[in-house]
Amino acid sequence: KKFIERHAGHPVKRTDLNGYSGPCYLGLDIGSTTGKAALIDQDGGLLYSCYRNNEGSPLLSAMLMLKEIYSHLPKGAVITYSAVTGYGEELVRAAFSCDLGEVETVAHCTAAEYFLPGVEMILDIGGQDMKYMRVHDGVINTVILNEACSSGCGSFIETFAQSLGLTAQAFSLLGIQAKNPIDLGSRCTVFMNSKVKQAQKEAVSVGDISAGLCYSVVKNALYKVIMLKNPSELGNKMIVQGGTFLNDAILRSFEIITGKEVIRPDIAGLMGAFGAALLAKNAFKKGMQSSLIRASQLEAFSVDTQIARCKKCTNHCLLTVNLFNDGKKLITGNRCEKGAGLDRQQTVPNIFEYKYKRLFQYQPLEAQNAPRGTIGIPRVMNMYENYPFWFTFFTTLGIRVELSPESNRHIFESGMDTIPSDTACYPAKLVHGHIMALIKQNATHIFYPCIPKERAEINGADNHFNCPMVIAYAEVIHANIDALRENGVVLHHPFLPYDNKKALAHRLFDEFKTFGITINEVKNALRLAWAEDRRFKTDVQKAGEEVLLFLKKTGGRGVVLSGRPYHLDREINHGITNVITSMGLAVLTEDSVSHLGHVERPLRVLDQWMYHSRLYEAADFVSRQDNLELVLLNSFGCGPDSVAAEQAKEIVNQKGKTFTVIKMDEASNLGAVKIRLRSLKAAMEAQKGNRVCQTTHEPILKNSFLIKEVRNQYTILAPQMAPIHFALFQEAVCSEGYRLEVLSHVDKKDIEIGLKYVNNDSCYPSIIVIGQILRALQSGKYDLAHTAVIMSQTGGPCRASNYLALLKKALRTAGFHKVPILSLNIARLERGSSFPLTLPLLKKSIMAILYGDMLMKILFHIRPYEINTGSTNQLFAEWMTRCKANIRQGNDVVFRENMHEIVRDFENIPIRDEKKARVGLVGEILVKYHPVANNNLVDFIEDMGAEMVVPGLMDFFLYCAYGGESDNRFLGGSKMRRVISHAFILYVERYRKMMRTALENSRRFTAPATIFEMAKL
Repeated sequence: KKFIERHAGHPVKRTDLNGYSGPCYLGLDIGSTTGKAALIDQDGGLLYSCYRNNEGSPLLSAMLMLKEIYSHLPKGAVITYSAVTGYGEELVRAAFSCDLGEVETVAHCTAAEYFLPGVEMILDIGGQDMKYMRVHDGVINTVILNEACSSGCGSFIETFAQSLGLTAQAFSLLGIQAKNPIDLGSRCTVFMNSKVKQAQKEAVSVGDISAGLCYSVVKNALYKVIMLKNPSELGNKMIVQGGTFLNDAILRSFEIITGKEVIRPDIAGLMGAFGAALLAKNAFKKGMQSSLIRASQLEAFSVDTQIARCKKCTNHCLLTVNLFNDGKKLITGNRCEKGAGLDRQQTVPNIFEYKYKRLFQYQPLEAQNAPRGTIGIPRVMNMYENYPFWFTFFTTLGIRVELSPESNRHIFESGMDTIPSDTACYPAKLVHGHIMALIKQNATHIFYPCIPKERAEINGADNHFNCPMVIAYAEVIHANIDALRENGVVLHHPFLPYDNKKALAHRLFDEFKTFGITINEVKNALRLAWAEDRRFKTDVQKAGEEVLLFLKKTGGRGVVLSGRPYHLDREINHGITNVITSMGLAVLTEDSVSHLGHVERPLRVLDQWMYHSRLYEAADFVSRQDNLELVLLNSFGCGPDSVAAEQAKEIVNQKGKTFTVIKMDEASNLGAVKIRLRSLKAAMEAQKGNRVCQTTHEPILKNSFLIKEVRNQYTILAPQMAPIHFALFQEAVCSEGYRLEVLSHVDKKDIEIGLKYVNNDSCYPSIIVIGQILRALQSGKYDLAHTAVIMSQTGGPCRASNYLALLKKALRTAGFHKVPILSLNIARLERGSSFPLTLPLLKKSIMAILYGDMLMKILFHIRPYEINTGSTNQLFAEWMTRCKANIRQGNDVVFRENMHEIVRDFENIPIRDEKKARVGLVGEILVKYHPVANNNLVDFIEDMGAEMVVPGLMDFFLYCAYGGESDNRFLGGSKMRRVISHAFILYVERYRKMMRTALENSRRFTAPATIFEMAKL
């Protein structure tokens, strides 16, 4: 009752339209699913409002609302000025000659400020979008919009209500009265649908489902869109609005989850239109005449809409041509002025265009001047970084370079049938089409190398990896494009040490010696290639400096549009640079200004990816410039960007700069992108000389902690990954005097906590392990003054080595900044706080992992066939106890005997004489072994009547060690690392041989191959 009464206390001031005489100001908000209109008087009083579904036609919705307003307008009332906002702003403004158009974030902020002067936070949830704004002194300094999914928006809730045969209002009422809301998480609509159906099967009440969905809406907004870590970040003066918040259950869920009371105006669904009306009133000056269409003209209004394909450039944009009855024309869908029927005007600088032309300006040899033939190069991925190098290299050797065409939709579609996974990023998917294009161009040789590392460019960076897609996607191409073999095309996809000049020469000679080249020719070609590579990069930097000088002289502003080199591809960036320049903003690339930045290192994250190292330098430079803002282009499915984006955001936020991330995939709708960019420009204009620095004085986590000196005083918490193995590993560590505790219990609560503190674009394992640790620290079970946490790092190119960085931020945000973090790694990372791996501990750890492999292998092989239910698990538990005892002692003789006895004991379990399907489980290491992470997949497979086969955990460590050998052979790695890796493999295989011998002598089991045998496969 108090909740209802409190939220009834924020009505808009209303004026009776009947009998009103005087100026009126009209605001239209034409959204993605609905249209709203608000008419106000000179004092901001609401005279009239209307709200209707667009039903697929925003123009019709706007016209009907205008007719309705004109029909209710008294003779003495005159619409003096008008404004329109929302997704349909451009179309409606052109069609009905509205006086003013404004981006919707500004309109919503204007309305919020009217209701709550000094508002600090605005959250608007509409039909298909969410908008979160932080405001300081009336200036928007943060704008966040949902990227591409409408999960958790108004249409999402309405659809569910309709599927249950209820109106949205009735569905809401049931939700607010619910006693036991069901936990539906905050996943996308597809997953939510399946969860609701499962809940219905389990006879969960409609009210509890409604309440659960309302909680999911709020969690989605807070943790996935806003990425909220602490409710204090929301500020104190908060307004929630949008039609979705008219649902009392959602409003109540928001206040419960955040622990904060908010203001919801009684016109929450009309705030965009009301704000537009206020903007119209504020913009009107005496003597102005409104151009808004008159009532008499509405009757004759008509529009003829045609679809056409623009042919004025390689984009071939799909255009929507609107022809109005008064002769006006509006063209949408174009990415540049040509498509709009306009002549290209003198525009602000665009380094994207300059860099693209500079990158591919090279003229290949004529066929008669290429004695060693032709090689095709796909215009993809790292070729947007290295093409000048490779063109020069091959041309110098007398090989003609044939480049694939510029990317377009046809190229993408031509390779679509060969794409093995839809989870790949769009730049990777495009590779398939480019390879097919080169095959159609009759290329007999195609060069698409695997490049693990770029050249080291930034001093102080931890490493210079490429992302895994750049490193190895050529392997995917080789395995999945049969047309290569069918047409006799040789795909050259060697792993190359691009960061090691000497080793690169020998690898390239080995790869292309069939072309009749000598090693000296290769070395000479590489010398010229490196020189051209340097010229290209210097030219881009000079172009950046020239643009900066231009902006300084003209007082202009610009955007550093950062991303990967291949975001230069117009098909990937969907012509976003033309959108930016059309706003009068110059466009620079991160590598055109990164040389001018110098971020303070070490960073919170492991600075291991070359292109992100540039991003951090560029972010530092932008953070110190009043006339620049940073925008990051991010491809859907890009894992490393979830780490880098937060680090770049921290860098620019510390100096009061806005950080914008724009996600791109194969869909080319730039509507939401335009809103974000216009909001950014509005913020830039409003913030002139008034930056709000977000520098915090958060405590820095300890990066130097010697656990060996205080091993008896500290409890070390380790996240669970593989229950069988980690229970044994815990025994190994504790036997050396440490107080290690593996967090054995894991459930959905850990995942929920992880979602609060980890970027939701991070991979699932990071969310699970950090959630486990935070939940343990929040439990009150541990003395935080004597508690540490441990996290492993591989030092490889995937996100796993940055889990520690994510954990640092999570601990800091959650208030556990004094809890030290230990790193378990052999890559010499976090040297001041690495966990000491002594030889006795290493030996016991190897024994623990091999025991785990043995018991897991035998358990999964026997249990599906046991005659006496539970007998296998009982024997497994007994052997876990015996194995732990041997690990504590570290006795090799007992270890060998136990291996044979384990095989003997499990062979004596009575089993059924039948054959079941054997299902192999592969994939990400934590999800593969962690029952909660894989939804208890082993139990599920066994319940379905099959047998699960899971690779041993030791295989992973042997694979990592074998990398030292392959790095030395193919990538210029050190001989010392190869020797150490080989020694480690032999040491492990010595113990593994004891396990293998026991299995080889068994009747029921097979022995694993050695890593050397597997490497030959």
